[in-house]
This record gives sequence, C-alpha cells and structure tokens, in this order.
Amino acid sequence: MTSTTTTSPVPDSFLLPSLAVLGGQISVNLGAAMAKHLFPVIGVEGITAYRVGFSALILLAIVRPWRFRLERKDVVNLLVYGSVLGLMNLLIYRAFALIPIGIAVAIEVTGPLAVAMLSSRKPRDLLAVACAVFGLYLLLPLQGGAGGLNPVGVAYALGAALCWALYIVFGKRASSLQGGQAVAWGMTVAAVLMVPLGVSYAGTALLAPSLALMGLAIAMLSSALPYSLEIFALRRLPQGVFGMFSSAAPAISALAAMLVLGEHLSLIQWLAIACIVFASAMAALGAQGAKR
Repeated sequence: MTSTTTTSPVPDSFLLPSLAVLGGQISVNLGAAMAKHLFPVIGVEGITAYRVGFSALILLAIVRPWRFRLERKDVVNLLVYGSVLGLMNLLIYRAFALIPIGIAVAIEVTGPLAVAMLSSRKPRDLLAVACAVFGLYLLLPLQGGAGGLNPVGVAYALGAALCWALYIVFGKRASSLQGGQAVAWGMTVAAVLMVPLGVSYAGTALLAPSLALMGLAIAMLSSALPYSLEIFALRRLPQGVFGMFSSAAPAISALAAMLVLGEHLSLIQWLAIACIVFASAMAALGAQGAKR
C-alpha cells in the first residue's frame, strides 16, 4: 500500500533569494567600511576612481557591450545615466567622510522613494511621504536637533539622493538594451569621468599594489557582488517583497557602521532611520499592489 505525501515546497524559493538580498546589503556595507578606512590615504576621489574604474573593467570583460549597436537616443541616455552614476558614488562617499554611514544612506534612499511616490496617485501613499518627511526632519541639522550633523555632509547625501532618482529615471530608459549593456556602458561613462578626478587627487598612490588590491576588493564588494546577488533575487522574488527587503538598507548600514567603524547613533537618529525605512517599505508595497 503506497501513500502519497504531498511535500509543500520548503520556502527555499524565498529563503535563498532573501539571503541573497541580505548578502548584497552586507557586501555593500563592508565595501563602504573599507572605503572609509582609505579616505585619509587617497581621498574620496581616489576611492571613487577605484570603485567605478575596476567595476567598469569587470563589467566590460563580462558583458562585452561593443558587440551590440547603439541608437543615438541610447547614447544620450547612457551618457546621462553614467554621469549621474559616477556623481552619485562621489557624493555618497563625500557624505560618508563627514556623517555616519547609516544616516547618509537613510538620506540617500529618499531619492528612489521620491521617484516611487511621484509615480503613485494613491492617497494612502501620503502616509509614506509623511513618515519620510518626518524622518528627514529628525535627521537634518535643523535647529541643531540632529546631534550636530555636519551640514555639508548632509548636503552631499541629499545630492546623492537626487542622483539616485535620476539614475532610476535614465536607467529605466536605457534598460531596454540587451545583455547588461546599460550597466556596462553606464559604469564605463562613470569611470571616464571619475578616474581622471581620482588620479588628479591621489596621483601615483593609486598604483601602489596594496591599495589597488583594496580598491579591487571595494569594487567587488560595493558593485559586482551585490549587483549579481540582487539580479538573482529579483528573478525569484516579487518586486514588492524585494523592495521590502531593500528598504532595510539604512538600518543595516547603520548597524554595520556601528559594528565595523564604531559609529554610534542617538535614539532620535535611530527613530529617524526607522521612519525612512517604514516609508520605503510602504512605497515598495504600494508599487507591488499597483501591478496586481
């Protein structure tokens, strides 16, 4: 006598991609911590040159985008996309140098949050906007209420947020290109802009083998590995679930910076980050609901 047992799929379908998202965020934060340690040695410009330069070389070797023909409109989109990608990296590293990483990331994610909110017309999204605005109010150095945050560092993080929003808009326009061309060409444009800037600042120090190896590790941890893990997760998770996991990035960044760099935040700053995380999660759920 045979019995038929139905095995419900173990949540491997969610477990592995969820771990991939978490692994990608851990990787990015390790890369950020390594980069911040090198700021006094070769400066923000040198680190940015390493990150986008090595990332461009890796992507060009893997994708080989020159095999495909580009239309004129694609060239324009890629030039803007790559420019804001390079500038976003430079500005967020400048912010990291002046304010805690977790706070800088919390401010930066308001860029994609604004894009999500502007593309939505649902009244309930006003709650997400209110949470994000309240979180920013607690973080920004208004009336000295943000624990003495450097206003220049905050401005850099806000600039990175604007670049991230533009990155999404122009990245979407370029995303129709085949086989990862958009990321490869975009990173190449970023490298063409940022590598000369890094060389002009750090000079021949960038050629030191030990520093170059660390720069390669930063590029792998901050770009190549997390992008690969995110692509793996995006193919297996609903967009809303992926967005929910990704919305935790500011909190994970703050925890990683506390453990690796000893960057401790005040209770108010943690509350501000929680508000922005909640707003981002609501935006992700709203985007998922709009597609049903």
